[in-house]
Parts: sequence; structure tokens; C-alpha cells
Amino acid sequence: MVNAAELRRVAAFSDLPDDQIQWFLSHAQEAFLQAGDTYVLQGDPPDWLFVFLEGLFQWRGEFGGDTVVLPAQAGEVSGVFPFSRMKQFTVTGRALTEGRLLKFPASLLPELVRKMPELARRLVSMMSDRIREGTRIEQQRDRLVSLGKLSAGLAHELNNPASAAKRATGQLRETLARIRDASRELWRRDLSDVQKLEIESVEASLMRTDPAAPNGLALTDLEDRLDSVLRSHGHQDSWELSAPLARSNMQPEELEALLTKIDVVSAHGALARMAASAELASLLNEIESSTSRIFELVRTIKEYSYMDQARVQDVDIVRSLEATLAVLNYRLRDGVTVQREYQPVPLLVNSFGSELNQVWTNIIENAVDAMVGKGELRVRIFREERYVVVEIGDNGPGIPPEVKSHIFEPFFTTKGVGESTGLGLDAVQRIVKKHRGDIQVSSKPGDTRFQVYLPLAESA
Repeated sequence: MVNAAELRRVAAFSDLPDDQIQWFLSHAQEAFLQAGDTYVLQGDPPDWLFVFLEGLFQWRGEFGGDTVVLPAQAGEVSGVFPFSRMKQFTVTGRALTEGRLLKFPASLLPELVRKMPELARRLVSMMSDRIREGTRIEQQRDRLVSLGKLSAGLAHELNNPASAAKRATGQLRETLARIRDASRELWRRDLSDVQKLEIESVEASLMRTDPAAPNGLALTDLEDRLDSVLRSHGHQDSWELSAPLARSNMQPEELEALLTKIDVVSAHGALARMAASAELASLLNEIESSTSRIFELVRTIKEYSYMDQARVQDVDIVRSLEATLAVLNYRLRDGVTVQREYQPVPLLVNSFGSELNQVWTNIIENAVDAMVGKGELRVRIFREERYVVVEIGDNGPGIPPEVKSHIFEPFFTTKGVGESTGLGLDAVQRIVKKHRGDIQVSSKPGDTRFQVYLPLAESA
């Protein structure tokens, strides 16, 4: 039987009056546990406040496919606290060793507040601390989930230009070898200055211009016409030259003019070098384009994360939203059409910039998921009195009324196990409130809209 001296070893009860201690003990139940025994199951109604007296204990639960484990030990108080809005236990409590605990019925918590006001104050303070810590853990987990998604998308986006640049550099070596061989063949020929000038002029024109390269049937047709010109001038194996010359967009009349001025052997070396030089220019353009794309992606990520910038600053909302759309491009480009409607003047919000980008990211990803990756994403930014309004809408099936009232609740999700933590829109609402703003949702089939209201910065 637990006595007052033993209960006072628990910090929350240490200096409470005897009559209060005795009242608490008279209504509490003592429980003895073996290692592995459970004292509450996830999903049970919130009926008990627990005081751990002896042993080691553990709270354990599954959230969004992740396992959360929280330790507990003798001297701690847990379970349902006064003024808690808990609707069910979200974790399972289990003894890790032999132990003892007291179970105080939640139905008597209102009476506890009246009879033991100091204990009630301490329990409320504990609950506030735990809510803050739980919120911090939730936010950190949500950020890690978002970071994982964005990292996967960024890796995919970077892989394409990086692979193209690597492939082009490998082809450069082969092309340079062909230029060297063709040049060696030309050096052996006795060409006049006029002929040399003609070769250099045509070669320079092929390298200088960057027309849209022909493809498909147009490329086949151009290759056939070039092949016909080459054969008419006595070139054997003309296909070896016609294909690369066609890719460099050399025109038949340009080839005809050159071949009338140079003998067959010299022309073969000249054309081989021209084709290789044009391919060299094309490969350099591809490398430049790929590296520029990588640079743009890195710049976008820096802008999205506000790397190397002040933590709080006046943020241009259009630039903020556009940075998010650029980062999420890998999810949008395969079936989502983005419709934009922005005011022409900058609208600034004094903000933790990277946090606002989390808001846009969560709402846009939910919209894309709702449309199953195919549909129309509508983004609109406008001013309404002292607020800038960011509206993000989609033409998906809409949010059912029975779901809409719960979408901002922590851990609420309509997705399957492991697909979501249920923290996205809860985090969105917290960030918006932190910026002294508001968020509203309207939804019907084919038209769901999230409107985020944020106070304009004074500089706006």
C-alpha cells in the first residue's frame, strides 16, 4: 500500500499538504507490473493519470510509418492531465522492468483541480512543456520528411544535366580525335589559299550558327539530299559524311558549292573535319546548357532555403512561391499545368522566408496528390487591404465535408500508413499563425482553394 512518504518522493507531490496527499491516495489505484506488461494500449480511452513509483517504463506508438519511443521512470507523472483535450491514448505504455505505479481516474481531475490547486498548476505546466516538446519533435519530423522529398526531387533534377554533361565530355574525346585525323589528311593535300579560305569559311559558319537541329523525317530527308550530292561528286561511302553533316544542318546547296571547288580526296578530309567541328560546337553547347541548368538548380535551392540570408526579412511573396514551384518542378512537369495570376507590384511580408516556403510546399504537394499528378494547379497572389493573399487551388475531386473539419488536426491524414505523418497542414497552420496570418479553405469537386492571409510588411 502506497503511503504519503512514498508519494512525496515524486517531485510534483513533494511539498503538498497531508490532507491533499491523503485525498489523492484514497482515490488512486496501485498497480504491480512485470517486465513486458502493458498499462495502457494505443487507442484506449484517456481514463487515467499515472504516477510511476518504481521501475522503468516506455511509451511507444506508430505515426506516419515511424515508430516513436519515449522513456519514463520512477518519479514521473504521465497520462491524462487536467484540461487535456486528449480523445484517446496515441501510444502504448509498457513496463520494461518490474515496477509499480498509481492510476488516478481522469473523471476526478476536475475535483483534483479544486482540492489540489498547486498540483493542478504543476501538472498543467508539465503538460505545456510536453506539448512544446512534442510540437518541436513534430516540426522536426515534418521538416525531415519534406527535406527527404525535396532531396529526392533535387537529385533527380540534377542527375539529368549532370549525366548529359558527362556523356558530352566523353564524346568530346572521340570528336577531337576525328578532327585530328581529318586535319592530318588535309595537311597532306596541296590546297590553294582560295580553297583553304573556302573550307575555313564553311566550317566557321557551321560552328557559328546554332539553328534548331532537324530531327525525325526532316533529318532523314536532309541526309538523303546531302548523300545524293556527295555521290554525284564521286564520294564513296557517302553515308559516313551525310549523317554527321545533316546533324550539323548543312544545306545541300552549300555542300554543292564547296565540292565544285575542291577535289574529291581533299573534300573528304575537309568534310570530315567540318562534321566533327560542328559536333564539337554542339557538344560544347550541351555542356554549357547542362552546367547552366545545374547552376540554376543550386541558385533555386539557395533561394528556397534562404541560405546565406537573414533569418527574418521582407520577402517578396511572388519570388517565394516561384522558388517553391521551381523546386517542385519534378512533381509538376509530367501532367500538372500551372496557371499563374500575380499582381504586377511586389508584395512584401516580414517573414521567416524558409518557413513560408514550407507552407507553399505542403499545400502544393497535397494538391498534386489530390489530382493524382494530372490536372491544373492555380496560383494567385493579390492584395486585400493590409494583407497579401496567396491562393493555391486545384481541380481535383475536392475535400469531403467529413474530412475538411479535421485537416488541420495533428496526425490526421487520409493517406495510407507510411505515406504521410499527418503533420503537413498542422505545420502549415502553425507557421501562418506565427506570421500573424490566417488560412481558409473552400472545396467542392473540381475546385479546392487554400487562401493564406499574411500581413503586409511596412516597407510594402
